[in-house]
Amino acid sequence: MHSGSIPTRGRTLDYAAPVYDFCEPLLLMGRLASYNRAMIELLGLEPGHRVLDIGCGTGTLTRAIADRLDPAVGGCATGIDAAAAMIDVARKKRSCAACRFEVAAAEQLPFEDGSFDAAVSSLFYHHVDRDLKERSLREAFRVLRPGGLLVVADMHRPTTFMGRLISHAARWFLMQPQIGENIAGLLPELMLRAGFEQPRLHAMFMGYIALFSTRKDQ
Repeated sequence: MHSGSIPTRGRTLDYAAPVYDFCEPLLLMGRLASYNRAMIELLGLEPGHRVLDIGCGTGTLTRAIADRLDPAVGGCATGIDAAAAMIDVARKKRSCAACRFEVAAAEQLPFEDGSFDAAVSSLFYHHVDRDLKERSLREAFRVLRPGGLLVVADMHRPTTFMGRLISHAARWFLMQPQIGENIAGLLPELMLRAGFEQPRLHAMFMGYIALFSTRKDQ
């Protein structure tokens, strides 16, 4: 673990930080731009929105969101990750006036209640166990304003043969039971348990990555 990383039971990917920007597009089979665009479109961004990116990695999605915000009217995208090495790369490559990054654990966010208009998370929840999934979602609920939007893209119950092959192979090859929780379809239930409205499933990428949105009640 990087010396500046936050202690957490979830998996931190400090070791992957130097190659993450190269590997992520490969893992998404060249669809990273369209995948991020679909998430951003669901956010319905306005210039002054405050958006939290949970498990931001090296900040590609965070910066893409920030590019649609205006810091002059309070717009800001904040990326958090427990892996300090990831945040180091994000700060060097992706910081701007409307974009900042902090080392923080998703299950213990260092923000006040109602700090954000929206939150996003891309391919984070399959790295943490059920308890941390739920604790992180409760924290996301807490830091969102009433009516705030949560958009999550992550591994879910596969819908194609290739999706089943990839997701089950990843579960056993990487020895991550947390993936097994996702592909059993656990995420929507945990969003509800955290206090969110019934999640909507908008799309499936590659037969195993689901795109959800849900809201905190007004």
